[in-house]
Amino acid sequence: MIDAGYNFADGAILNINKPAGWTSFDVVKKIRAAIRVKKVGHAGALDPFATGVLLICTGGATKRVQSLMNFEKEYLAEIELGKTTDTYDRTGVILTETDASAIDFAKVQQAAKAFEGEIYQTPPMYSAIKMQGQRLYKLARRGEVVERRPRKITIQTLELIRFENPHITLKVVCSKGTYIRALAHDLGERLGCGAFLQALVRTRIGPYRLADAMTIDELLAKISLAL
Repeated sequence: MIDAGYNFADGAILNINKPAGWTSFDVVKKIRAAIRVKKVGHAGALDPFATGVLLICTGGATKRVQSLMNFEKEYLAEIELGKTTDTYDRTGVILTETDASAIDFAKVQQAAKAFEGEIYQTPPMYSAIKMQGQRLYKLARRGEVVERRPRKITIQTLELIRFENPHITLKVVCSKGTYIRALAHDLGERLGCGAFLQALVRTRIGPYRLADAMTIDELLAKISLAL
């Protein structure tokens, strides 16, 4: 059995720094093939363009996926003001463009305060939530828009880290089920100029931190040495 410091069959939780351009399932498939254990899953997906902490559970540890998903999350989100897209992020088609030059640090800081605490957030159409028996993103790709029920989430921290109009960087600490893309969109609406998510890094899931995360190559190297 491949060990690499872990007992993959009995169960391991791997803190992986997901690279940009990979889906979360891409990471699962890569690790599953390398460790030769059938039961491998992730505890909370990241969009392909996003990077950062992705928890991969193997073997018996897959039973802990739900409890891991319940941990609070921490992100660094780069948001561009003055534009909206259909996906609420940089991968989408630009829908509107507005002059955001009058927006300053104080206005963003004040607007951000409205999103702290328990709030209701409407999931974006481009999400994996199932409605009418289908994933929302599949309906969105066909040009369909359906009514989504707002969901209660909690944003513990929403801190403005950097402001260089039209770009802002926020530190977000939030509950499970929070869509950072939707937060960017809603913040843009509150500011009256529109906004979309330009970049996203997940820096923490509960006690699992980005500073302690392995790259996929680092994990594969450990596995290779154990062969």
